[in-house]
Amino acid sequence: MAGIYLHIPFCRKACHYCDFHFSTSLEKREQVLQMMQRELEQRSGFFKGVAVSSVYFGGGTPSLLSGAELGQLMELVRKNYAIQNDAEVTLEANPDDLNPEYLAMLSQSGVNRLSIGVQSFRSEDLAAMNRAHSAEQALSCISDAGDAGFSNISIDLMFGWPGLSMEAWKDNVKQALDLPITHLSCYGLTVEERTALTRKIAAGEIETPDDALAAEQYLWLLESAETSGIPWYEISNFCREGFASRHNTSYWTSEPYLGIGPSAHSFNGVERSWNVSSNSAYVQGWERGFRAAETETASEPERINEYILTGLRMRRGLDLSTLKSAFGPIVHDGVLKRAGEYIDSGALLHHQSRLAFTTRGLLFADRITAELFSDPV
Repeated sequence: MAGIYLHIPFCRKACHYCDFHFSTSLEKREQVLQMMQRELEQRSGFFKGVAVSSVYFGGGTPSLLSGAELGQLMELVRKNYAIQNDAEVTLEANPDDLNPEYLAMLSQSGVNRLSIGVQSFRSEDLAAMNRAHSAEQALSCISDAGDAGFSNISIDLMFGWPGLSMEAWKDNVKQALDLPITHLSCYGLTVEERTALTRKIAAGEIETPDDALAAEQYLWLLESAETSGIPWYEISNFCREGFASRHNTSYWTSEPYLGIGPSAHSFNGVERSWNVSSNSAYVQGWERGFRAAETETASEPERINEYILTGLRMRRGLDLSTLKSAFGPIVHDGVLKRAGEYIDSGALLHHQSRLAFTTRGLLFADRITAELFSDPV
């Protein structure tokens, strides 16, 4: 399940909660895209002949790309890498970009999956988040995407937003589950440093998020999505049968992936590397003939902890037999011993050599996972 990720580091507006690498200045757009093309060519040997099963345009706002820009990138992907015939090709998009003409172009370009950043169907939430689209566009773009032939559509929603009541959250989820979508990603608000949201909370312009309410919203989401035929398969992700995100699943199962563009990460099965989080430095590096990036080889404790982290995020849970064969019985026995109190309390389920969160345990997933680490942090 090898995958290619292309990071498009540009946005029209800065969402108040976002700390991803992006720029609202399009000044270096042409240069960055040219250097991304160069990177695709220069790193063509990354997979050593392994076929690529997913291509993912993320950002930033990939739906800022014109048809010509997207086509040039896709042409180089196909030219330089072995792409499976049934590869999943995803484009993250904002609702305001998805007009019928643009959707028709995407369909012709080879994109076969849309990941739409809806976040909320309420105008007041979208305004507070500084999103560029309207509540009406959040709904109409999904209908337009279906008319354009897209049958694999994911949308993002956010819970725990200040001022988002339980009833408002229920309305958001109900609207989402009534739509012809195949996948739903729901993220609890995280107040990141160096964002406009942090400054607004500190200034008293936005109320502090209510963690207890966010937990209640998440639990209701789990139950509602399950009964609607879109159960969770990863802590923040839900899908109809057969529509799990192939690309993101490769991250959670430690498959190799190649990251193209500023701040993009790569993993070849042994080493992890990440491009510089600066559009200027990224461009200058490739202009001078080198990739501005850092590389690290994870230590054994780091690899153990990552295996625990990613395994527990999946509904199927952590495969203890693989943990034992890969890292030895001492590591296996230590994890199972530390999990004991959570198994006894009903937060973890130990069944057939797998360790998985119960619904109750999901509320404390980060804390429990950290306490199971081989080298606790």
